[in-house]
Amino acid sequence: MSSVQALAEQPVDFTAIKQRQNAAWSSGDYAVVGTTLQIVGEQLCESLDLRSGATVLDVAAGNGNATLAAARRFAQVTSTDYVQSLLDKGRARAAAEHLAVTFAVADAEDLPFPDASFDYVLSTFGVMFTPNHHQSAAELTRVTRAGGRIGLANWTPQSFIGQVFKTLGKHIAPPAGVSSPALWGDAAHLAKLFPGMAVELTERTFNFRYRSPAHFVEVFRTYYGPVHKAFLALDDAGSKALEADLLSLIASFNRATDGTLIIPSAYAEVIIRKP
Repeated sequence: MSSVQALAEQPVDFTAIKQRQNAAWSSGDYAVVGTTLQIVGEQLCESLDLRSGATVLDVAAGNGNATLAAARRFAQVTSTDYVQSLLDKGRARAAAEHLAVTFAVADAEDLPFPDASFDYVLSTFGVMFTPNHHQSAAELTRVTRAGGRIGLANWTPQSFIGQVFKTLGKHIAPPAGVSSPALWGDAAHLAKLFPGMAVELTERTFNFRYRSPAHFVEVFRTYYGPVHKAFLALDDAGSKALEADLLSLIASFNRATDGTLIIPSAYAEVIIRKP
């Protein structure tokens, strides 16, 4: 057996990968970027036709966009993430609006809730980043009651953000054995993750709006965990090369012609009905 074959057959250490991911998302300040995505959580709750009084779990909630959207509709919301600092951001936002929300640290691949606990289980640009796709999908399904719905917002492979991650992968090798998070925006992959369930996928667009391409790179380099950690891992020449590649990618997507940045990024709004 060759060394390459031996390496390929080694089991994936998902625990170690999650520890590194936790460190990445704990770095910077994702909330600076996350709050700009609030409209996605609002749209998801409307598409789900979410009802007041329903029990809702927000998984990998980040700073709470879907959490707040559901709580604004008078649902009984539990907001979870494995990064305490992000939950604290969501808690502060909920308190500012006098919204009653339960917050709990939780791993999306091992949710600390009984089977069939929630009417709705949500995740906006969150669960897609778990390393073990099948395990996290199984957990979402497990805690959803029969007849309940799972609502997701996931970047698609060919979207701007999907291409940002592809660009990062050219400079910093992704963990071996881990599938791209953007696959959560692919219908065929979702069908494998949620077998025997009705999966409805609607492609929507979120528009990133920043002062300029350079401003976008500055914000993501400073605050967005994966980009922040990528730059920290590179030497000066590597950082300049990554910045140049990001600016080139931005130029290919940017529809603004006045020096600002307006980039439409496709995402899959997914509604899954549990039988």
